[in-house]
Amino acid sequence: MIIKSLELSDFRNYENLKIDFSSGTNILYGDNAQGKTNILEAIFVSATTKSHKGSKDKEIISFGKEEAHIRTILEKDNAEYRVDMHLRKSKTKGIAIDGQKIKKASDLIGRLNVVFFSPEDLSIIKNGPSERRRFMDMELCQLDQIYLNSLSKYNKLVVERNKVLKDLFEHPENSVLLDVQDKQLCEYGSVIIKTREKFIAELNEIIRPIHKKLTGEKEILSVYYEPNVSAEDLEKKLRASRQKDIYAKQTTVGPHKDDFSFIIQKNESEDGIDIRKYGSQGQQRTASLSLKLSEIEIVKKAKKENPVLLLDDVLSELDSNRQNYLLNTIGNIQTIITCTGLDEFVNNRFEIDKLFKVTDGTVSSEN
Repeated sequence: MIIKSLELSDFRNYENLKIDFSSGTNILYGDNAQGKTNILEAIFVSATTKSHKGSKDKEIISFGKEEAHIRTILEKDNAEYRVDMHLRKSKTKGIAIDGQKIKKASDLIGRLNVVFFSPEDLSIIKNGPSERRRFMDMELCQLDQIYLNSLSKYNKLVVERNKVLKDLFEHPENSVLLDVQDKQLCEYGSVIIKTREKFIAELNEIIRPIHKKLTGEKEILSVYYEPNVSAEDLEKKLRASRQKDIYAKQTTVGPHKDDFSFIIQKNESEDGIDIRKYGSQGQQRTASLSLKLSEIEIVKKAKKENPVLLLDDVLSELDSNRQNYLLNTIGNIQTIITCTGLDEFVNNRFEIDKLFKVTDGTVSSEN
């Protein structure tokens, strides 16, 4: 799967843009705040229906405009597909594939698999549990439609249940709703927990050899799933926490409270350290890089095709060894890279298939 072209209308600082990509390595360079990241954001939205920044649709639309459009032309197995996305300030987004409107935004997810890597991702290890859950959910939602549907329904149920809990003092008759909601939470929550268990097991097989190479065989990295509750105990724990939830006015048990840890050992026989708490900044950043590189391999394995790799000014955050490892890993993957200068590519004698200069919302091809 590759992205052949991207068209934007009233998206962020782009009034109108048409850009044709190479199937190899594409470089978008220019000063800060010119619109480089906005192009990657548009690709991410067209793949996942969401902004990687967590921005709402109304925040993505150009200032003073009521709507924006994204058109992405994809190529897979020598066939072309067109994805049109219509973003509106006051309505839900409209999406069409090859001119056919789809009923649910979730039906788009998984058609184009992207791996997005930004400087913020280098902090995923030391940040809070919500960041790590978000990484896991974004990956699993692209790969597993059942997980996507279960997570969407589970999250909506948590919001609805929390509303019931908050209103219970004024509407005690609504307590009967909690029994219905808890049954549904267990149904969807169990799917989420079991899928995450399997994902972490597969992740460990991939991330260990990558991390060993990155550290010159000096460290062994293991990832451990830390579920808030097991799938088998979810119903019992929800029931047991009912009074606590009523007092707290929120749902305190379930996979929305999960986390996962990163343990580093020098060798298999010694105890490891949890680098979320005790790792150096260098260890945390290297583990984050290992995590993102593993994401590429997970998509390859699950989808039997390469993802599109989006690198947002991340090379300037890495030392030369990690830069080289990342660039050498790209191989035959379509990659779109943003940067402020071209020194890192010249110094590494890195092959650039297509070069674009980005200046204040305009993009010009330089080769």
